Formats: sequence, structure tokens, C-alpha cells
Amino acid sequence: MFWIILLTLLIFAVPHSLLAGQNVKNWIRERLGARAYEGFYRIGYNVFATITLLPISALLVLAPGAPVWHIEGAALWPLLALQAVGAVGFALSLLQIDLWRFAGVRQLLAYVRGEALPLADEPLQTHGVYSIVRHPLYLFSLLVMWPLGTMYESTLALNTAATLYFIIGSRLEERRMVAAFGQPYIEYQRRVPWLIPGLRRIVV
Repeated sequence: MFWIILLTLLIFAVPHSLLAGQNVKNWIRERLGARAYEGFYRIGYNVFATITLLPISALLVLAPGAPVWHIEGAALWPLLALQAVGAVGFALSLLQIDLWRFAGVRQLLAYVRGEALPLADEPLQTHGVYSIVRHPLYLFSLLVMWPLGTMYESTLALNTAATLYFIIGSRLEERRMVAAFGQPYIEYQRRVPWLIPGLRRIVV
């Protein structure tokens, strides 16, 4: 089951990474036209991601596999505390960005209303949870995913693959951010850790 989940996640990750690449985006832009691309691409990408996650979610529920570990009693409380920190941190990370734009809803509405596209660039976030690490959404997601009281084979495979995906995705994202913001983002890289609080020397 572990390897089946990993293979399923690989099938999920490859097309999503390609769709996030600039070459594929340019290809889609040429065929849709610039305005339609700006209006529909982000929400279309998110809908595609949601649909392709459904088979993985079904496997987790229908075939969880054997338990890898099971923790109960007083030893479970520190794990729950870490998950609570992760959940709160994840929510704060979302609140610091334009969530409607992240989902693609704002772009779609602008297209339907005949408003100017592309939307104005978002400001670089460097305060709040973004002053702790450069990728707080990934960090706090990991804090929710890993400290489980019961870890099944399927969940272990999902968490392993997701962690690798976060690492690779953050590297690609850093390149895009440098291209978009230039020197201010490079200074931000030097000042704020990548994914692990306190490790300032890691620059992706």
C-alpha cells in the first residue's frame, strides 16, 4: 500500500508541477488569449488539483493499510499540541495572503466583470508568520500532518510524498519569487530561514 500511494502521488505531482511551469503557462496563454488565461488559469488549476486528489483521498479511506505506530495516553498530548500549533499557523498564513486571489476567484470575477487583467502584483509578505520562515504554509502543514497518534501505511506514504513535494515546490517557488521581486526577495532569503525556524543559512 505504501508504494501504491507513492505511485499515485507521483502521478498527481508530475502534471501539477508541469502546469505550474512557465513554459506550459505560456503555451496555454497563447491558445486561450492573454485575458482569458489571466481570468481562468488559476481557478482551473485549483479545480484540476482538487479533482485529481480524489483518488488519493479514496485510497486513504478505503485502504489505509497496517498501522505504523499508535500512540495513546499522556504521550499523545505533545503531538496534539504540535498539531494545534500547525493548524493555527496555517490559518494565520492564509489570512496574510489574498485568499480569494490564491483560489483564483478574484481573477475570474475580474474577467466576468470586464475589469483590468492581470491583477496588480501582490506585495511581498515578510511580516507575521512570514518573518519566521519563508514558506509558513508548508511548515505548518507538516506540523499538522506528521504528529499523528496513529500513523497508517497510506498516511505515511502521503506524508512522505507531500514533504518531498513541498521541498521541490519551494525551490521552484523561490525562483519565481526572485524573478518577480528581485533584490528585495534575495534580501528576504538572507534574513529569514527557508522552512526550519532558526536555520538562517539555508537558502533554497
